[in-house]
Amino acid sequence: MVESEPLRERLVGVGVDLLEEVGAEGLGLRAITRAAGVSHGAPRRYFPSHNALLAAIAARGFGDLLRRFTTVAGTPRDRLRGMAFEYVEFAGARPEMFTLMFRHDLLEGSGENLRETTLPAYAAFVDLVRAVLGPDAAPETVAARALALWTNLHGVATLRANRSLALIAADTDARALVGRVIELHLP
Repeated sequence: MVESEPLRERLVGVGVDLLEEVGAEGLGLRAITRAAGVSHGAPRRYFPSHNALLAAIAARGFGDLLRRFTTVAGTPRDRLRGMAFEYVEFAGARPEMFTLMFRHDLLEGSGENLRETTLPAYAAFVDLVRAVLGPDAAPETVAARALALWTNLHGVATLRANRSLALIAADTDARALVGRVIELHLP
């Protein structure tokens, strides 16, 4: 925690740090304010509700994930494979953040427009699928394959975040699994 940073950012940063320790269910406003060294009423100036603070924490997670995507280079298929692997790795490395990021029941109506981040990211994913399929691919084919691929990858990422993948397939190499999933949807 950096005392000199603006209070809003400090509250979000403390929330991010606490999230991995206690999970979203244990991430109360009092715990965040105590760790930030401020009064329990201080966050109200920036966050009208607890869910608004959780959404700001989730937005930080989306930013972290998108930064991972910027490191991926190569052909469209290479970039798609790299982004998919980064997505699955992020879920495994930061399971509590990953879970919060997709807890729409908590984040809906929070005032933080997470769709401004997620929809362009998904559109970029669809563009990569289009590039892999080629210029002659019908728009409905691109849309259907992109959605099927993303939901499959999200399932793998969720299994990884929940540590369930290790239970059902302990020796699974995540990079190889991601590659197989992509090949199933985009031969």
